[in-house]
Amino acid sequence: MKTLSCVLLAAASLVACQNDSKLDTKGGAASGDLEARVKKLEADNAKHAEALDFLDKVYAQQKGQQEAQEREEPAPDAIFAVDIAQDVKAGQVEGPANAPITIVEAFDFACPYCRQVSDTLENLVKEYPGKVRVVFKNMVVHPQVATTAHLASCAAAKQGKYPQFKNALWTKGFDAYASARDPSKLGEDNVVAIAKEVGLDTDKLKADMKSEDCKNFLENDRKELDKFHVNSTPTLFVNGTHVGGALPEQQFKTMIDEKLKVVEQSGVPAAEYYDKEIMGKGEKQFRSKKDPKPS
Repeated sequence: MKTLSCVLLAAASLVACQNDSKLDTKGGAASGDLEARVKKLEADNAKHAEALDFLDKVYAQQKGQQEAQEREEPAPDAIFAVDIAQDVKAGQVEGPANAPITIVEAFDFACPYCRQVSDTLENLVKEYPGKVRVVFKNMVVHPQVATTAHLASCAAAKQGKYPQFKNALWTKGFDAYASARDPSKLGEDNVVAIAKEVGLDTDKLKADMKSEDCKNFLENDRKELDKFHVNSTPTLFVNGTHVGGALPEQQFKTMIDEKLKVVEQSGVPAAEYYDKEIMGKGEKQFRSKKDPKPS
């Protein structure tokens, strides 16, 4: 406050120096006016100091929250090397193994946006024959509702019918659950009934669902996704580029077309592209938009 008073006195003195005639004609009156003005300014500053201090704190808090949020936003130029080896080996894939474009989807069977994007991904595999494959990673964010369905999908994969079971589970499991808000539609009885319709051995399915192998499979998917700060579904990676949420189909097509050009220019065979370019050269952990690109 003393510093502000000194500044104000200095500023006011300069003004007084520019009006010598007032000092000459009124003598000490100008000095008295100056003192009164300084006191008024000091009083006004004291009056608003608490409000200004509060605004400073709010601004600092909001700035801190914004910086924290940006720390969790993936770098747009990053190519993330998401390990898909166990999912490919298990058959949790749609599309050919030698496709130049790999879309990794972290999904939850009780997530409406995952349901929405499931049709989009199926269409992309069909509309880019031989060029797109989708690899599915389990990210259970609704454990009380979706865990049984994910364990069953692991068990279905062991019988070589993951895509068929997954698609049937969306239409006969999730859609029924969503329309009636009935969790039993994703419960074991209905899941096993769906598996039977698909032609699965239900006794083996139920045994595999309860196995440590399938439990560990889901846990390993989650651990891999944790490396890239995946905490919501659907989260996708198109040849390593992060996509947060269910984009319209046309936006996916634009990305795929751009990625196909990159693959072609690389000269790397399509069947080897993900292993050599994404896993071989990509970033093995999360990098935010606030972090510099590794050299």
